[in-house]
Amino acid sequence: MQYHVNGFHPGDPDILPAAPDHRRAGDPLPETVDVLIAGSGPAGLCLAAQLARVPQIRTMLVEPKPGPMEKGQADGISVRSMEMFQAFGFAEKVMRESVWINETTFWAPGAQSALDRVARVQDVPDGISEMPHVLLNQARVHDMFLDIMRRSPTRLAPDYGLRVVDLAIDRAAAAYPVTATLEYTTPERAGQTVRVRANYVIGCDGARSNVRRAIGGELHGDAAHQAWGVMDVLAVTDFPDWRMKSFVRSKDAGILMVLPREGGHLVRLYVELDNLGEDERVADRGMDAADIIAKAQRIFRPFTLDVREVVWWSIYEIGHRLTDKFDDVPEAEVATRAPRVMLAGDACHTHSPKAGQGMNVSMGDTFNLGWKLIAVLTGRADAALLHSYSGERQAAAKGLVEFDHKWARVVGARAEDAATDGLPRVAREFVNNLPFTCGLTIQYPAGLLTGEATHQALAPGFDLGKRFHSAGVIRLADAKPMQLGHCVEADARFRLFLFAPAGDTGATGGAVAGLCDWLQHDPQSPVLRHTAPGEDLDAVIDVRAVFQQHFRSLDFNAMPALLRPPVGRYGLRDYEKVFCADAKDFDDIFEARGIDRAQGCLVVVRPDQYVAQVLPLTERAALTRYFGGFLRVRR
Repeated sequence: MQYHVNGFHPGDPDILPAAPDHRRAGDPLPETVDVLIAGSGPAGLCLAAQLARVPQIRTMLVEPKPGPMEKGQADGISVRSMEMFQAFGFAEKVMRESVWINETTFWAPGAQSALDRVARVQDVPDGISEMPHVLLNQARVHDMFLDIMRRSPTRLAPDYGLRVVDLAIDRAAAAYPVTATLEYTTPERAGQTVRVRANYVIGCDGARSNVRRAIGGELHGDAAHQAWGVMDVLAVTDFPDWRMKSFVRSKDAGILMVLPREGGHLVRLYVELDNLGEDERVADRGMDAADIIAKAQRIFRPFTLDVREVVWWSIYEIGHRLTDKFDDVPEAEVATRAPRVMLAGDACHTHSPKAGQGMNVSMGDTFNLGWKLIAVLTGRADAALLHSYSGERQAAAKGLVEFDHKWARVVGARAEDAATDGLPRVAREFVNNLPFTCGLTIQYPAGLLTGEATHQALAPGFDLGKRFHSAGVIRLADAKPMQLGHCVEADARFRLFLFAPAGDTGATGGAVAGLCDWLQHDPQSPVLRHTAPGEDLDAVIDVRAVFQQHFRSLDFNAMPALLRPPVGRYGLRDYEKVFCADAKDFDDIFEARGIDRAQGCLVVVRPDQYVAQVLPLTERAALTRYFGGFLRVRR
């Protein structure tokens, strides 16, 4: 973390100086905004937290509820989301508060007893990420995004008690073409409406999204006609795995899942209830928390369950649905106009909670969208860049819905297959699906933002289109052991990681020095072309290097000037751009990611932590073409 760059400021460094001319809590509603976000769930807050950090962008976030969430809804946080939280700066806080899921156990009727533990597996495979899989109340995740917003230069806060009920888009308007009709939901003003004009509207307003309806979108899919209950409880039980994630299949009473929660005592139960008729809804049955408890007690027999407090409960019907498109532009018009309205989270995909992906994929949607909106609204990119959001995230959501459909059938199967490899079917499928449930299988295809795999062999451990798989390094200036991926913060900047060939020390005449000199001085350099006059040289593209030598063998002052640039109003030196492979605290990053030691390579990482390019250190024209494909020339 870097601060004091523009002068010494005492106090909490996470509280950034307030920017002028932004609304504060209690101020009148604005007539116009750059971005209007409908809904303050995980998708809406993840987007708002990114936009709040940019003083040039005026954002409004509306939420029909009267205040922040306190309990209930999602709780599973995948390792991919934890990597994203690291970029926002609160992964360590989540790790401290949450419960870590280290093993998952499976229970089924035994030969001599009603329930036996039939399998146990490691929940996160070794080496897949430096982050754990954790469970934490969704409301606490909301709190952390809200903290970022209130500490950001814009001091952004949600406008509670308001919802979007309709939109009108003026295609001829160059500025603020979307008029949103907002309706008050508070008792004293219920039904009153107000209009706000926006450059962009993002619908994060759930499965019954008014934003989706306003642009003619629909959710398509099916329902399993199966009711499940979920409840957070404080209970006394003799079930041995009460603090383990567990799948429990009884002989004839059904299935449940045990998910331990933060704090050491709270537990969430997902409980199979009844089948529903073709045209029947969950509400028609009139079931409540008592029904969930009674069914859980029957499934757990011979173990006992004494529920002392129900913190939260809900009954839901499994459904798997996906909308046609994540924005307002029909396929036939993509070449002629850019999106103005986009959807995220449950507004465009719904599924069961059994795979624990709902909150994770929703945040993934807006982590993908946030940097693109920032690039467009700050003049770094043309609005056509926004087409890539629907193109990338719809495919990711389709994969989730298909996976969830399959996984729900496995979990809900009435009988268990014979264990041919020592594992029952549900445990075997669970193990096979771990990379997916960890959130690590999304791979964006080659296109505008992801290069071809021509040079993938230079670093096979950094899969093009997949998230940047971090590894340990030593920072040269202060010998700090750290994860290289933690350099990628949620600040809308690209990263160029230069992996030096064997023998390169950063000195003049080497491959790293030659590339750095070109990046800093050549008119064709993307660093120069896309950075505006007056900005720090790394404001858009942040260049860093990793060398193969031990850190004591290198001289920081001998590094290329681009790797120790002046920053801020005082021109202070940046000491955090040069790293070395480390064989003491971590596996050697060159070995761990298969980086060609003789040639080295260049890895381009997008602002959302996905690998965009793997290139030779000498392939400069390709680097210029890549960034020129979507960023404006500004210098």
